[in-house]
Amino acid sequence: MTSIFQRALGSSFDRLHPQLQKRFGFNAGDGIACIGTGVMEDIWRGRAFTVPFLYAGATRHILFPESGKDVPFTIRNYAYRDRFGRETVTVVRAFDLPGRPRRRFDATMIYSAARGKVVDYLGTHQHLAVDLDLSADKHGGLWIRTGSQRFYEGPLGFRMPSLMTGDAVVREWFDEAAQRFRIEVKVSNQRIGSLFGYRGSFTCAYESVAERSVPAEVKPVRECARE
Repeated sequence: MTSIFQRALGSSFDRLHPQLQKRFGFNAGDGIACIGTGVMEDIWRGRAFTVPFLYAGATRHILFPESGKDVPFTIRNYAYRDRFGRETVTVVRAFDLPGRPRRRFDATMIYSAARGKVVDYLGTHQHLAVDLDLSADKHGGLWIRTGSQRFYEGPLGFRMPSLMTGDAVVREWFDEAAQRFRIEVKVSNQRIGSLFGYRGSFTCAYESVAERSVPAEVKPVRECARE
């Protein structure tokens, strides 16, 4: 069994740095988790009028309104099968801003054969499903760009208009000199510009874990069957 990222990248997966291949190459059958710890050197947000949007997102662990420097950070990746039998990977990011409540940015990802790409469900209730375009650069780094975004709630389902979406560009690579992963994230809107972003670095540890013992707190409250 291959990982969802291997399926999406195909032969390009082999162009990733070996450390990124290890980080993105495991699946539910491997019985491991990747736990990253580090520091976000800069967390920023857009202009004042973006704050209500970011506060609303924070209620479901999607973005948040605070900014800061040198913020302790963790990222937890577990692979498991969801209740629909789909290979799923958690991406649970936690930011410990001084004097503020811990902020989380949660996502669960699957590979959609119908769409031919990874679908990223954002937040605690999988209301937002986002297509991801993945590519490997010539330096062995991974680029992730968001595409079509859809909202699902009960029988309701529709494609999100551009005015209501945050388009993300993520770059992750391995710094050989520092022996650390580095990441840069920028979220923007086509109409109003920059919304949120961060950059920093982290190291990873790999832990043995049985699929049944994946912590409940990293799984969504609700799982959505629609892709």
